[in-house]
Amino acid sequence: MLVAMESRTLSRVVETDLGPFSLYEEEGALVRLRFGREGGADASPLLLEAERQLKDYAAGRRHDFELPLAPRGGAFESRVWQALAAIPFGTMRTYGALAKELGGEARAVGQACGANPIPVIIPCHRVLSAQGSGGFSAPGGLDAKYRLLVHEGAALL
Repeated sequence: MLVAMESRTLSRVVETDLGPFSLYEEEGALVRLRFGREGGADASPLLLEAERQLKDYAAGRRHDFELPLAPRGGAFESRVWQALAAIPFGTMRTYGALAKELGGEARAVGQACGANPIPVIIPCHRVLSAQGSGGFSAPGGLDAKYRLLVHEGAALL
């Protein structure tokens, strides 16, 4: 008889200078970040470390995250998310440039960015269309994306 093992999801709301975030952990890795206060108050070592790093980022004391991540997605999405994680703090790329680098289409890169379950930590906000637009999953959409880019000191036109 096979017994399905159910993984337990832990969550924590983090209040930062950039607003509230909800972090989600499964099996020792972050699997999701949501904008707003929808998570719980779990205090696992990973969630507490993620909270510390997110607060440091929001306060301008951290540029990179060092956390175990386990976003769920397809092979192409995973490749896009890895490429997003390599974009340096305060810099921007276009969907087209990433598509060329990954051997895909700009629209597919945009869809993978939109499907990113761990925004900010996997910095999809650093990707714009060639015209300087694009979407963003945070409340406020593009305004929220631009606020994050300004926070990072990105040179916006």
